[in-house]
Amino acid sequence: MKIYTQLSDFKKLANAVVTIGTFDGVHFGHQKIIKRLCELAKSAGGETVLLTFFPHPRMIIDPENQDLKMINTVDEKAQILASLGVDHLIITPFTRDFSNLSAEEYIKNILVDAIGTKKIIIGYDHRFGKDRLGSIRTLAENSSVYGYEVEEIPEQDINDVAVSSTKIRKALLNGDVALANEYLGYAFSIYGPVIKGDKIGRTIGFPTANIFVAETYKLIPGDGIYAVTVEMDLEIESQKPKAESENTEVSGTLSPFNSQPSTFRGMAYIGQRPTINGMTRNIEVNIFDFDREIYGQNIKMNFLAFLRHDVKFTGLEALKLQLQQDKEDTLAFFEGQ
Repeated sequence: MKIYTQLSDFKKLANAVVTIGTFDGVHFGHQKIIKRLCELAKSAGGETVLLTFFPHPRMIIDPENQDLKMINTVDEKAQILASLGVDHLIITPFTRDFSNLSAEEYIKNILVDAIGTKKIIIGYDHRFGKDRLGSIRTLAENSSVYGYEVEEIPEQDINDVAVSSTKIRKALLNGDVALANEYLGYAFSIYGPVIKGDKIGRTIGFPTANIFVAETYKLIPGDGIYAVTVEMDLEIESQKPKAESENTEVSGTLSPFNSQPSTFRGMAYIGQRPTINGMTRNIEVNIFDFDREIYGQNIKMNFLAFLRHDVKFTGLEALKLQLQQDKEDTLAFFEGQ
């Protein structure tokens, strides 16, 4: 998959089959759109184009609201889209000027003149253009003028509950990673380098790797203990996802690593460590059957199950006893898989 971080870097196609949206989470509903996108492109002999935006439009339109967190970073989203078979990913910077384009300008200047859209497939509720006045009806009304076809994807349900990025975010913030993963169709993950902590875990027999997440907009699940798997490439010192540079290619894999990573089981902790009167929110993981130094190493942590909420214990000995129980509970979860 080729990635473009500016629309001007994209070379207009002769037969572009296009979809548009923020696609945060790339959940089941999004996946249905992308599957249909690929089917249409194959039948028409065209190439798939997914037009998305960064920052999220709400971050620009309502900059005072810092509460919006994203399920995926830009790199994570690119890896998932590549795995689904998208040919071209255009990550358009969302600015005030961009938000002021009318729906008609958006169609002509971007979809037709810049991309070369011949078919567009869109979710039933997609809105675009200034004040979000553009809709699938607007696209249909202009289709004969610009010579493209429009196809609508209806609402996708799971267990009679409509999938949405908002509901997935809510589930994650509540610690309900099982529900979030059901909606997503894959395990929610956090990716970043291991940084040095205060090594208190080592003193009680549960050493942890502290993960630093550079993207401040990345959603972090609610405080508590989780069963996780941890992926890392033990053959090289550091890795970086391929999705950052302009006009680059990303292979079809959900992994951000360049080679096949090693996978371990573990239990993760998110919280402020109230037992030791911690002042900052930490993301830590105790990796089972692992004793290597991995400071600076990038690791990917996949959240599989919520075990318990964060609580303050009377001291380190009480915390140690609980962690022993947490490990037993985590192993029991994996054995039941």
